[in-house]
Amino acid sequence: MSDLQSTENDFLNQLTKIIEANISNEQFGVSELANEIGMSRSNLLRKIKKSTNLSVSQFIRQIRLKNAMDLLKQDSFTVSEVSYKVGFGSTSYFIKCFREYYGFPPGEVETKDVSENNTVQINKSTKKRTVILISLAVLVFVLFIALFNIFKPDASTKTNTKKSIAVLPFKNDSNDSTNVYFINGVMEAILTNLQNIENLKVISRTSVEKYRNSSKTIPELAKELNVDYFVEGSGQKIEDKILMNIQLIEASSDNHLWAEQYNKKVTDVFKLQNDVAKNIADKIEVIITPEEKERIDKLPTNNPIAYDYFLKGLDQFHKETSEGLLKAIPYFKEAIAHDDKFTRAYANIAIAYYYLDVFQSEKQHSALINEYTEKAMLLDSKQPESLIAKALSYMNNSEYKMAIPYLEKALEYSPNSAYIINLLSDFYTSYLPNTQKYLENALKGAQLDIAANDSITASYIYLNISNAFIQTGFTKEAEKNINKSLDYNPKNLFSEYVRAFILFAKNNDLQQTQELLIKEFQKDTTRLDLMQEIGKIYYYQRDYENAYKYYHKFIKIRESQKLDIYKYENSKIGYVYSKMGEKAKSEELFNSYFEFATNDESIYKHLSLAVYYAYKNDQNKAIEHLKLFAKEDNFQYWVLLFLKLEPLVDTIKDLPEFKEIYNTLETNFWNHHKNIRKSLEEKGLLN
Repeated sequence: MSDLQSTENDFLNQLTKIIEANISNEQFGVSELANEIGMSRSNLLRKIKKSTNLSVSQFIRQIRLKNAMDLLKQDSFTVSEVSYKVGFGSTSYFIKCFREYYGFPPGEVETKDVSENNTVQINKSTKKRTVILISLAVLVFVLFIALFNIFKPDASTKTNTKKSIAVLPFKNDSNDSTNVYFINGVMEAILTNLQNIENLKVISRTSVEKYRNSSKTIPELAKELNVDYFVEGSGQKIEDKILMNIQLIEASSDNHLWAEQYNKKVTDVFKLQNDVAKNIADKIEVIITPEEKERIDKLPTNNPIAYDYFLKGLDQFHKETSEGLLKAIPYFKEAIAHDDKFTRAYANIAIAYYYLDVFQSEKQHSALINEYTEKAMLLDSKQPESLIAKALSYMNNSEYKMAIPYLEKALEYSPNSAYIINLLSDFYTSYLPNTQKYLENALKGAQLDIAANDSITASYIYLNISNAFIQTGFTKEAEKNINKSLDYNPKNLFSEYVRAFILFAKNNDLQQTQELLIKEFQKDTTRLDLMQEIGKIYYYQRDYENAYKYYHKFIKIRESQKLDIYKYENSKIGYVYSKMGEKAKSEELFNSYFEFATNDESIYKHLSLAVYYAYKNDQNKAIEHLKLFAKEDNFQYWVLLFLKLEPLVDTIKDLPEFKEIYNTLETNFWNHHKNIRKSLEEKGLLN
């Protein structure tokens, strides 16, 4: 080892010791480390970047995760306990980071073969889930929306009358593995072209990827994916030539309906991709509208070198990790260097920067997101990726309403895109709640993104579907799916949590709900979501002393960890503090709640303000805001179930106006529920 290497190692070891000495302090970050080591932030960044190719934040997080792995291997701490011990204030964010770094969630440590250098041996056929979207979903669940971004139903039930197709991963016929990215790119381009056809159901890329090395027969795959047709392909790229064999297979008979061999120059790859999509549609007799044909025929670029760089970028982009995104961006930039009008390259750079920033409290790439988005939109405002980038740029700035038309328009241009549909589903529950659109998009995404790769993933899939159903009053369907979730993974505490509330929707038994939640909480007493929910159930029972025990512990942790969660519950918590004689703290919580309600852009704003003014005994304002809320019909079922139990509205419950408004809410909700059911059935989304 050279003296230089030795010095660098000594420096990194010194940093590691400092970080480990502060491991449980969530606030220990870049500035604190720089102060401890006696360097400026910029010098520290340069030195760590040079030695590890990591940012300082990434280096600190890596040390935290390695310490977490050591604790988890001891098998004496829960995941939540470990997350706090290594300085993650949010268990969900810890799970996201752990999964991104190791490739599996922390709850599966004991089932993995983890070597001393923290590499993990995993079955190669296991599909890596989308880190960004899964993480977003787990975070949302901690905020009691309990929602996840990948949705998949029981594959044995076919509910859509559209003809359906799956494009299986193409095989590389060449011994040169470096060309795999190009063959994958051709496959994905054909898939994307088929996704433009609204009258065809196209299974997502992520669902078919698990079958890349599968030995299953076409009938077996058809049963799992629930489709009518398959596209198979293989090929190789030799210098400036591309040789492809592509065939269309009828799933029920395993008969080949169409096959074609292509021996083309690389410059003709665009025509090849477009012709294949149109030939397939013709053979299975699916109508392509003139607008869809125009979108299929549109070339992404005329420059084969630019396209080659773009495909290399996509290959990294689809690895769905931060590292993959960081590697993809330079390839996309090279594509632009060879074709400065390459719309999709600009858009994908913006999207990549968005996901690199999405979990960061301090956004680093906002200017770049906006810059590349605007370039993409100027070049082609009808390109789905451009529209997605534009929507994400608004979401990055918390301008959620501005994002809606761009997301909806992206789906119009690419009606079979599971990614866009799942993005919309998450949007309509996490950012601007809309129960009908959430449920519709969840079920649409479920039909396109079908294949679950393990029991853990399947459990979360059914958990999400269950939660989507219960929000719109589909109690029977919710219970069916939550039971499936627990069948796949009986240890899924989140599913037990949601099941407790589904049972409350069935029987209105608060005592039962309380007992079920406490039972789950005893399995992991660090769960902040359960902590405040148990407090809330005691609150609804007017048992303020027991409510205070849970709420007070929750508040202490929330404040010590500086967590920005459950602001909408501050009114209940403040009321309990008031009942316990802690007037100053109660006032502080109510002030925070009022600020939250005033700035709320969701449909629940007037309901929140009505609750506030009812507590203040301003009956006129409370009723006024309730009347405004009563104009809504797309609210969650929980409003009907818990509004009558709410202690904060005791001052107005006996007023004739309140009873009239509640009856209006109830009528509106169930009428809306009927309309949703009818709409879902007409669209083939509900049996």
